Amino acid sequence: MSYDPTQPLPSSGWQGNGRQENGWQSPQDPRQPQDHRDQDNFRDYRAQSQPPAQPPTQVYPVQRPRRRRKRWPLITGIIVVVILGLLVVADRVANAIAENTMANQIQQQGFPVKPNVTIEGFPFFTQLASHDFNTVNISASNVTEGPLTISTINATLHGMHVNGSFSGATIDTINGSALVTFGELANAGGLPQGITLTPDPGHPNEINANVDLGIVNTTLTAKLTRTSASQFNVSLISAGDVPTNLLGNLANFNVSIPKLPAGVTIDSVNVTQQGIVITITGHNTTLSE
Repeated sequence: MSYDPTQPLPSSGWQGNGRQENGWQSPQDPRQPQDHRDQDNFRDYRAQSQPPAQPPTQVYPVQRPRRRRKRWPLITGIIVVVILGLLVVADRVANAIAENTMANQIQQQGFPVKPNVTIEGFPFFTQLASHDFNTVNISASNVTEGPLTISTINATLHGMHVNGSFSGATIDTINGSALVTFGELANAGGLPQGITLTPDPGHPNEINANVDLGIVNTTLTAKLTRTSASQFNVSLISAGDVPTNLLGNLANFNVSIPKLPAGVTIDSVNVTQQGIVITITGHNTTLSE
């Protein structure tokens, strides 16, 4: 048999496309759709036969363990603040106890009343340990000594050195003042009612005596004079036509100043708008029981 290239090849009896060739039909793939109506069913079949799609796995960032902040500095700071606060409170309590003790000792030494004592300076414990107090303020009101009542007394002690048993002390310097009002001065002199004392603005250390006794109504002038270390005198400069027996002690009377600690002296006695002001000073003063 000769081969003619123009002629088609003889069929092998099977074609893979499912068409009939020479009276034989190739087997069909049961999954292949036969026509367009089966295509939709085939797609549904394919969709049902495949497993459902899984959602994409979400990747979370790796979280490193958080480092704990060191709290020791904060705790230590709180403890330090608390301790300092307690020390301050203890210091103030000890200061108050010492002030009260000192006031009691001053009264026991013969002062007419218990004064108010203030120890300045912080911290107090260091002063207590050294037995040296830098500044001590002492004040008192309505101090009565005999017929005289002192309205206010104020004194400042600089350099107070307490002995080892706390039973006495030496003071480098004392500066103070005492006020005797005109009413208290009139009571101390035993002046009769109807006589009031006021300052004479034009003449230092002179006092006006306003006399209103019914039958006598005038103003007289008295002079203030310091006569000793612990006494001053008030006497009339002139009584004029007023009988002196009506004026009581206004003609001449002395006022004694309460006893002062050793080393403390009266520096001056002056007439002011408020009354008689007595200033005191002291150096190397000794206080003891």
